[in-house]
Amino acid sequence: MRIIAGELRGQRLVVPKGWKVRPTSDRVREAVFSVLGEQVEGACVLDLYCGTGALAIEALSRGAASATLVDRDTRPALGNVERLGLRERAELVRADAARWLEGAAGEQAFDLVFVDAPYRLADRVGPTLETHLPAALAGGGRAIVESAARRPLRLGSLQPLRERRYGGTDIVVYGALA
Repeated sequence: MRIIAGELRGQRLVVPKGWKVRPTSDRVREAVFSVLGEQVEGACVLDLYCGTGALAIEALSRGAASATLVDRDTRPALGNVERLGLRERAELVRADAARWLEGAAGEQAFDLVFVDAPYRLADRVGPTLETHLPAALAGGGRAIVESAARRPLRLGSLQPLRERRYGGTDIVVYGALA
């Protein structure tokens, strides 16, 4: 797995063997960032269920100002952040992502929020995301939700702007309701 574009283009992302992480594939990451385009430049990014940090690191490589990466175990992301010299622009938070969002919603607004929860947890985290994710979005911000195509995670509290399916992966880009 490599960073696709930006200042860190071509750098490898390490996926520790034996860890229960499912990194977003290069193909899906490329498609997501193609949709986001210039919205990434200067953005404040939140990566919930960050795993290896691939989405936040890709955003930082493409010019995002800062990223907050949240997961129960941030060690896979920490290794990549440190190895790539992103420690000053990336904050790692070791916490249950849904619980953290519940406590932090409204405290800080993010331009881009990536949500890549373990597919098996979609039903459980959906209600928390439904309630608290809108408060985490800055005006004009976007939430990008990745889920299993067979059991897609849908959020009625946000406006779906774009939906795509890539094999077994469902991607929805959301904005605030008008």
